[in-house]
Amino acid sequence: MKKLLNTLFVTTQGAYLHQDGECVVVNVEKQEKLRLPIHTISGIIGFGQVSCSPYLMRLCSDRGVHISFLSEYGRFLARVVGPQSGNVLLRREQYRRAEDSQLSLAIARNFVLGKIANCRTVLQRALRDHPECDPDQAMPRIIDRLGHVLAAIPVISDIETLRGIEGDAAKLYFSVFDRLITGDKESFFMRERSRRPPLDNLNALLSFLYTILAHDAVGALEAVGLDPQMGFYHVLRPGRPSLALDLMEEFRPFLADRVIFSLINLRQISGKGFKTTESGAVEMNDDTRKILLTAWQKRKQEEIQHPFLGEPVPVGMFLHTQALLLARHLRGDLDAYPPFIWR
Repeated sequence: MKKLLNTLFVTTQGAYLHQDGECVVVNVEKQEKLRLPIHTISGIIGFGQVSCSPYLMRLCSDRGVHISFLSEYGRFLARVVGPQSGNVLLRREQYRRAEDSQLSLAIARNFVLGKIANCRTVLQRALRDHPECDPDQAMPRIIDRLGHVLAAIPVISDIETLRGIEGDAAKLYFSVFDRLITGDKESFFMRERSRRPPLDNLNALLSFLYTILAHDAVGALEAVGLDPQMGFYHVLRPGRPSLALDLMEEFRPFLADRVIFSLINLRQISGKGFKTTESGAVEMNDDTRKILLTAWQKRKQEEIQHPFLGEPVPVGMFLHTQALLLARHLRGDLDAYPPFIWR
């Protein structure tokens, strides 16, 4: 269990990772800074100028440890994985369903249903805990409209309509997103969702954690033998982990957004940790990124009751449990894919 939760994040610029026996060693300026047994980690993520020896890459490949390289500010660059494994019959069924529009739609509807339901729960909890954040009472109307969207999802008959409805629901959610920020509203605000590049501090935080969430989703899918590239909802593109993007939809509001709200509202990060480049993109500094990653890993270690399994599960295991449930549905063990819906 702990192995699945442990990801090595390397943020120090100029760091070099290499193998020493069964250990991952991190050197900075030719001095050893960290040594970890390979069996204690499930993934390595390097940010910016971080390099890795080919022998360590081979060791990670043999042990099922995935290596991802991101830019200094969280944009995905490349991923190193070993030979694909898993049940070929499971992947064949995955490809078959992905090529059938109606079978894909049946799964895609549940991904979207989980996302919108969790967005709605985030708003409901925020309104319950901080009613003063909604002086004009706009949030109950948004919550009600999201409820109507949820009721309409089961009867949607084509994927494009589903994408349109999901996009409209996201706009509703982000239209009141700013109200969930109760601390340092001068530095953290949401005028609109901006991705490439993020144009304000809050969007920079969202884009960064969504990238990390996608990395975790890829690892979870590969661990159960599914192909992260072949999705049911997101459009297929070369190099795009469409199924990982499908799977992570349910966890954007529940996991990523809530970590960000907590850090801002508890004033654990500040506007001083960000800068705007000449292009208008907003980037965070090393200290802010480290605080964010620490909070992310701490949140993943918390246990809550899984709504489908009915037993306590570490939050960091939820992507893995959902990947397993998806695999069981594709094998025919479950009639439908049960999305993660936070209560």
